[in-house]
Amino acid sequence: MLAIELADSGVGTRIRALRGAMSMSLRDLAERSGVSAPMLSQVERGETSPTLQVASRIAAGLELRLSQLLRLDEDGAVTIVRSSDRRKGPSAAKSGHRYEILTPPLPGQRAELSRHTLAPRAVTGGPGDPPMHEPGSRETALVESGSVALVCDGERHVLGEGDCVTFDADLPHHFENPADNNEAVLLAVVSAGLRRS
Repeated sequence: MLAIELADSGVGTRIRALRGAMSMSLRDLAERSGVSAPMLSQVERGETSPTLQVASRIAAGLELRLSQLLRLDEDGAVTIVRSSDRRKGPSAAKSGHRYEILTPPLPGQRAELSRHTLAPRAVTGGPGDPPMHEPGSRETALVESGSVALVCDGERHVLGEGDCVTFDADLPHHFENPADNNEAVLLAVVSAGLRRS
């Protein structure tokens, strides 16, 4: 009884939360999914359970796969990445830039948290490098220790310990550690498709 399983899965509450997180009205989702606003409202309130076809269209309207909407490919609501299980970036001894990805590789995830360590005088990327992130991406970085300079679209911004910066990550950018003796550490969150218009 798939209809019962969908009704019991809390899919309506999840659709409402996802729609709200995307600042989408019922009418917006109806246009994007091809499912009527009254039907969407009934599903969100748990008054009716969507068929697989309707759930699939709603998922597409939310830019998700059906399995993501129904959470079929998730182990649970909480995922922990232990420090020993972090995904390390390629070794960059020559450049002095080391990083590790702190978030798990979950389907549908729109943000990634990483920790970067820059040796004295080290640089991430290069001044002429093309953007490393998809169009519409935003990056927020927090300087955990030391100081860094962000060069974004040709402008240089000096940041100290505790400073935080947010910028359009699809523009050419890199970080530099201007210190001669101290490492610099930053935490960076890259969010896909969240650029301000």
